[in-house]
Amino acid sequence: MDIELILRIAAIGVIVSILNVLLKKSDREEQAMMITLAGLIIVLIMIIQEIGNLFEAIRDIFGVY
Repeated sequence: MDIELILRIAAIGVIVSILNVLLKKSDREEQAMMITLAGLIIVLIMIIQEIGNLFEAIRDIFGVY
């Protein structure tokens, strides 16, 4: 795992939390929830891609096709 992935996830978390606070202060709870869900989905997609890469590397190491 690369440190770049961890930094990207942290940056997304910071941006989502800032937007969430700003939207909640302006009484836009629904938009704040949608931003939070969008951030969660983006991070999950990034993690799923990395898990796929891990399985591919394991498959290559053991020669399983």
